Amino acid sequence: MNGLLNIGEAAARSGVSAKMLRHYESLGLLGEVSRTDAGYRQYSEREVHILRFIRRGRDLGFSMAEIAELLKLWQDRRRASSQVKKIAQAHIADLDRRLEEMQAMRQTLLQLTQCCHGDARPDCPILDGLAGGPAAE
Repeated sequence: MNGLLNIGEAAARSGVSAKMLRHYESLGLLGEVSRTDAGYRQYSEREVHILRFIRRGRDLGFSMAEIAELLKLWQDRRRASSQVKKIAQAHIADLDRRLEEMQAMRQTLLQLTQCCHGDARPDCPILDGLAGGPAAE
């Protein structure tokens, strides 16, 4: 064994599907992947490690552009940690904004559902609210 993995093995070890693995490769996140004489992809532990990094970044909600930038910084041992922190702080601010938006959506839906009798009548404040009309109380 030459220590290289086929796409299925690399996918299993990294926790990334083979389809996503090919996608990340097409985005240039893995660099040049070696191939057999027959053209099959072969992955080393380095690529598996990169795939785990990408998967963890996705798990934390980073965009692909942010992950690409973080990956460059991760691979640059001369980087300043302040660059990484800046990206993470911007992501936290974005998450906070989205959480606020989701809380507002939840509150609106909660109010609309509290106004709805939920019975056999056709009156529905939820549908009225979605249509932009006044919610009946």
